[in-house]
Amino acid sequence: MILEGKIIGNRYEILEKIGNGGMATVYKAKCHVLNRFVAIKVLREEFTTDEEFIKRFNTEAQSAASLTHPNIVSIFDVGNEGNLYYIVMELIQGKTLKEIIKEDGALPWKWSVNISIQIASALEVAHKNNIIHRDIKPHNIIITEDGIAKVTDFGIAKAVSNSTITAFGTTIGSVHYFSPEHARGGYTDAKSDLYSLGIVMYEMLTGRVPFDADTPVSVALKHMQEKAVEPVKLNPSIPFAVNQIIIKAMQKESNLRYQSATEMLRDLERSLKNPEGNFVEEKNYDEGLTQRIPTINSERLENQNKKNTQKKNNSQKKIIITVVSVIALVILSVLLGYFVVASIFSSPKNITVPDVTGLTIEEAEAKLKELKITYEISDEKYSSSVEAGKIISQEPPKGYRILENKPVKIVVSKGVETTVVPKVAGKKLAEAKEDLEKAKLEVEIIEETSKKIEEGVVISQEPKENTNLNAGDKVKIYVSKGTGIKQIAVPSVTGKTEEEAKEELTKQGFEVDSAYEEDKTKTNGTVLKQSLDVGKTVDEGTKIAITVNKIAEEKKADIFVDVKSLTGGYTEPVKNTVNQTEQVTEEKGDNKTQNQNAVTTKEPEIERTVHVKVTVNDETICDEKQVDKNITKLTAGKAVGTGSVTVKLFINDVKKDQQTIDLTQVTSYTFD
Repeated sequence: MILEGKIIGNRYEILEKIGNGGMATVYKAKCHVLNRFVAIKVLREEFTTDEEFIKRFNTEAQSAASLTHPNIVSIFDVGNEGNLYYIVMELIQGKTLKEIIKEDGALPWKWSVNISIQIASALEVAHKNNIIHRDIKPHNIIITEDGIAKVTDFGIAKAVSNSTITAFGTTIGSVHYFSPEHARGGYTDAKSDLYSLGIVMYEMLTGRVPFDADTPVSVALKHMQEKAVEPVKLNPSIPFAVNQIIIKAMQKESNLRYQSATEMLRDLERSLKNPEGNFVEEKNYDEGLTQRIPTINSERLENQNKKNTQKKNNSQKKIIITVVSVIALVILSVLLGYFVVASIFSSPKNITVPDVTGLTIEEAEAKLKELKITYEISDEKYSSSVEAGKIISQEPPKGYRILENKPVKIVVSKGVETTVVPKVAGKKLAEAKEDLEKAKLEVEIIEETSKKIEEGVVISQEPKENTNLNAGDKVKIYVSKGTGIKQIAVPSVTGKTEEEAKEELTKQGFEVDSAYEEDKTKTNGTVLKQSLDVGKTVDEGTKIAITVNKIAEEKKADIFVDVKSLTGGYTEPVKNTVNQTEQVTEEKGDNKTQNQNAVTTKEPEIERTVHVKVTVNDETICDEKQVDKNITKLTAGKAVGTGSVTVKLFINDVKKDQQTIDLTQVTSYTFD
């Protein structure tokens, strides 16, 4: 079905296709009512006749539309026209986290933790609304141009019920990010999302997924059976605390993972302040579980019987001893088997934890006591929604299994207490949190980019200072994370070719300008210097100038002189002295000889040669002292240089002409 150019819902004009998913195709569209661009997800045509898929598609719309959070893609509208089912959502300008990992490989740990905090914040809201995502992966996380993480595609999200299992008898999602229980097709809950977030953190910090194989089935089996290589072994720059957070989130047993997004969020925030701290708690709800004890089996008896057969010729005494030994072993085996069976039936049982939130301590105690479970008050907090003396939360939550006589930790409400919101805008994050905690208020941290406020300082707060709240209420603080521009270190490119230098600098995010100088002591075409110091940290997109050695190529031009044209040349005179003599003889007779000699000696002298001199940039290339005036093309020599040269012509030591010649344009020049 071609939708480009069509209008659906009488308001959304489909402009272009921008993505494909497992269930739907995503288009960019324009809303003509609100005059804005949106993204529209349309259910694939082949699924429109499948009631189960339509039901799942509608579930996605209802689930996602109920969530409002800065790190979740907003849903604007839901509708259908005939067999066309669609969801209208926020159009995000940016790249998916998967695209960023493919381009950059392993990402800086601070940046990765910040992104993880934003994802965990989104999951926290979803889980509190009884919605699990079930497909957390880098492909479904968009990083905006401002550096904000947006979780999208609740395409397989499902409202959590008391019997949540994998929908429709099959697994849904991306196998590289499955939790083990998801891969088995079993019970999936909030902790399954946290496992997937652990995988995403692993990939961000190492540039690779922890489990990979040729087939999806093989990958799923690895999730269930194999232990991943610790991320710090692949990337030693990962801090200790961050490494421990990933390991805990990726535990095979869900009871050993983080029990809520809030708990994981708390450790992620602490890791930014104390990256090498040892604060990540290891939990084990299976302590004391009955273990299998091996019994003595019949194999020993068979071996003993073989030995008895081989020793038939032994004395009767040895036979009796052997028989007694065999009987003793049989008795011992029976006794051991009895004790093993007895220990199994007498060992503590696994009990499913009930829901005690909202109950008083006495009510919770009675309910737990019936199931042979104890309780332990882990904390007391003020709450505006839970009465004093009643339980706010529990750990582990309902539905989990623990051994009988093991405690359930509960948080009890201290009731309502009013407090005044302090002013924290303009303060450092640590100081702001301390002030709010002293005022008995919960803190929600939202990071924003800012060109004016330095990193780690509170930009604003909601609600404002001096507002009256109940103790335990949440205050949002917006904290600057700096410009949001990626910082990069300046590499050294001196000595490299211009092409190599440009390629390396561009790849790392610099804008490159080239200038040229000549240094005949260095290789032609190599970088002589760079404008930024090596190792200096600058913003991505910073301009850097490189100076490249450019040795000019020498050019030559032949210089000629047209001497005849410049000097006028010369002509041999006509000899007519005989006629003159005869005329004198007729007139004067006896004086014939004397007059004839006088005429002969009057023949004129002719200058047949000149002195020609040619210089190039004041260096002489031609110095001919007797050049025939009638020569029309005297080869003076060659003018050699890299650009323009000045050529001068001297005739009889007098400068006759001067020309500036561009050797890159001409190959010869003639003075005429």
